[in-house]
Amino acid sequence: MNRNIKTKLSFEIDKLTNSIENVVTGDVFQTEVSLLLKSDLVKINKKFGWEFNWKMELQSPNKEIYKLTIQNNLQVIQGLISISFEDNFVLMNLLESAPFNRGKEKIYLGVPGNLVAFACKLSFQRGYGGYVSFISKSKLINHYIDILGATHLGGNLMLINSDAAFKLTNKYFKD
Repeated sequence: MNRNIKTKLSFEIDKLTNSIENVVTGDVFQTEVSLLLKSDLVKINKKFGWEFNWKMELQSPNKEIYKLTIQNNLQVIQGLISISFEDNFVLMNLLESAPFNRGKEKIYLGVPGNLVAFACKLSFQRGYGGYVSFISKSKLINHYIDILGATHLGGNLMLINSDAAFKLTNKYFKD
């Protein structure tokens, strides 16, 4: 496993949906996940409320960065995830909801869950059996156990196993 992991993830799963859901209206929107492009970085920075340095993340040769968008509205990024492929699992390096999808005034529910489910889907596609690992902030360990079905491996290390990954993947992806 890559021992250079430093970032403890602190995303909260607000709701497990089958897409993303408008907080006010309850309307559900189908999503797409695709690779983040360099041209997307124009509005993905601290000036626009993003917390992580996604430009630096995108430049890392061992990481893949994916963006979550609403179908038919691909210009507005709802959230981002950085992953690495290890020997037998997917490692989530970073996960961040768009600034307008955080806190009490968020617009959409389901963004973090959607991105975690995508990491699980990639793990299945790569032949890793759905296994996804990440480093959690201490205060969120029980949250990830309860909501994602993740296993606490000790310290801050978390693992989503095949059973939990299967449930998440089936919740968000029907294909």
